[in-house]
Amino acid sequence: MSKNINVALIGNPNTGKTSVFNQLTGLNQKVGNYPGITVEKKQGICKLERGIKAHILDLPGTYSLNTTSLDESVVVELLLNKNDKDYPDVAVVITDVENLKRNLLLFTQIKDLKIPSILVINMSDRMSRKGISLDIELLEQKLDTKIALVSTRKGEGIERIKELITNYRQLSEKPNIDTTVIAPDYFERLKNTFPKEDLYKLWLVITQDVNFMPLEKKRIEDATAFSTKSKTELKKLQHRETVLRYQFINGILKETYKVDMQAAKGLRASLDKVLTHRIFGYLIFLAILFLIFQAIFDWSGYPSDFIDEKMAMAGEWIKTSLPPGILTNLLAEGIFAGIAGILVFIPQIAFLFLFIALLEESGYMSRVVFLMDKLMRPFGLSGKSVVPLISGTACAIPAVMATRTIENWKERLITILVVPFTTCSARLPVYLILISLVIPKGYFLGLSYQALTLMLLYILGFGMAILSAMVLNKILKIKSRSMFMVEMPTYRLPLFKNVFYTVVEKTKSFVFGAGKIILAISIILWFLGSNGFSDEFKNAESIVKERIKLEGLNSYSQNYIANNLDTYPDAKNRAVAQEIASYKLEHSYIGYAGKAIEPIVKPLGYDWKIGIAVLTSFAAREVFVGTLATIYSVGNDEEETIKSRMAAELNSAGTKPLFNLASGISLMLFYAFAMQCMSTLAIVKRETNSWKWPLYQLIFMSVFAYIVALAAYQILK
Repeated sequence: MSKNINVALIGNPNTGKTSVFNQLTGLNQKVGNYPGITVEKKQGICKLERGIKAHILDLPGTYSLNTTSLDESVVVELLLNKNDKDYPDVAVVITDVENLKRNLLLFTQIKDLKIPSILVINMSDRMSRKGISLDIELLEQKLDTKIALVSTRKGEGIERIKELITNYRQLSEKPNIDTTVIAPDYFERLKNTFPKEDLYKLWLVITQDVNFMPLEKKRIEDATAFSTKSKTELKKLQHRETVLRYQFINGILKETYKVDMQAAKGLRASLDKVLTHRIFGYLIFLAILFLIFQAIFDWSGYPSDFIDEKMAMAGEWIKTSLPPGILTNLLAEGIFAGIAGILVFIPQIAFLFLFIALLEESGYMSRVVFLMDKLMRPFGLSGKSVVPLISGTACAIPAVMATRTIENWKERLITILVVPFTTCSARLPVYLILISLVIPKGYFLGLSYQALTLMLLYILGFGMAILSAMVLNKILKIKSRSMFMVEMPTYRLPLFKNVFYTVVEKTKSFVFGAGKIILAISIILWFLGSNGFSDEFKNAESIVKERIKLEGLNSYSQNYIANNLDTYPDAKNRAVAQEIASYKLEHSYIGYAGKAIEPIVKPLGYDWKIGIAVLTSFAAREVFVGTLATIYSVGNDEEETIKSRMAAELNSAGTKPLFNLASGISLMLFYAFAMQCMSTLAIVKRETNSWKWPLYQLIFMSVFAYIVALAAYQILK
């Protein structure tokens, strides 16, 4: 037996496939994209008996092998291509005990491909409550397979899955159904034309709109040329196949699957009445949103402050412990300062993903989609548009990718174009630090001012997305018709393991994804801020000391000395060193670049440093804080936190804090409406197959954000 086994985890959405994947792989998993496409690829390693290692591939959720989306196409392409390195030795099909009839349609299709298949029946712990009884032995016999009855909540049945995977060679590869009976003459001709090919596999090749490896293209072209049937006729045959499969499934379940309808009654209907109510449903959703934002500020405040302080101390330690020189400055003022500017927000990001995971795991998110459909219709969207808009709170890139589930092109295009208005997690660090600087702490009727501000920013972004969709719906002359269907999964208590893995994976992805960009930008900014060509830069020390003799220290330095003299006997020397560093920074390469764009950003209440941060944050929104952390750290006292440095910054006149209510609101509004990042533009281009739409997005959102930010500052200043 091979020491490595390829295992494909396949199933309908909401069957607990992710739970089984997590139970099998633990933290031995990684997430990427399939080569050449933006569909997420989740894989992990499971160690089995006798030193066997299973490579587990968690395929996108699909209802059948009759594809309607790119995600489903990925599944079919893999199962039809034996040359793929991930082609499964065994398929593990995950089903839900309450929806077994629907789930078995996919199982019979996969088994008919002659792939060794294991049937996993999940959520067995619900059987007694729902009055369900199963004859597993008879079901195995009828389906000609092996079955694992599993409860991922209780951790039961996982060892059975591992045992079946280990012994996959003992599984039958005999098909469940003879598909040729739906059109005997057609399949007979097909068989005669391609005698060496498997008929059901060839049938899928002909009927599915999927991409294949170059090796397969000739065979597909031949098969398509052979097919004299129109698309409509092929669709009819697909419907006949589906009916045939359900006849087979119904016959089996009649003997093996019993439900006591009296015992099956529960609280689901009662909860749905409340959670999807036309008034209470929205109020409950708003209450949940407020709880999330309150938690982001109140619960995560302590760990965030702790990280902020420790990072400042670590930066000071680096400068004092390592030998003075370029490398030490690069490490302390460039790399470390930039990364510290994002690490401080790990608790808030983790809390955001925690709540999103809880909502999805509990089954509540599907109710939100259903609830919001009525709200979306007048704006040219559907309830399915809510999934990308809500997932946009994590990141716009997967949110744009999630629009593939929208069959209607006009609705999909509108959703793609408006998704970037949704507040993503990359904007969260920007909002959090600005809110903490310009919005006072306090409560109104138990509601935190800062949490309310954050929630309003999220609502503002969502509202702008809806308003833009309404305008686009009237402007875009694309004829379309659509139907809205959403599955309502059973309510369930979220599994701790699933939530934990989700939070760890998403937070890690956010930090490392942002970290790569921040590291590169921090090094570039440090170099530009630590070097210059002008005489002012080269003679900064003598120029500043001469000015101090004539005019004295500036107000910030005076305050610094007054507040730190007891802690630092050399506080005056430190203040002088900071003034020299600030002068050098202003006359460095980055200083001149900032001064060049300052006339554009000054009407918004920003100085050249903020202008540089706004510009660099187009790479990724969270870079804004990292950029300021790097700029403020070049040559400055590392023991101060980024927040304290920003709070101490004065305007050009030196009369009031740079980050005040007017400039803070202006900045938050700019980030609420401006295009998110380069990656979002790239993904929009990929999904629309044109540069036209992302360029329209970039121009409109940038101009609109500038106008709103300008108006806000001029009114509030």
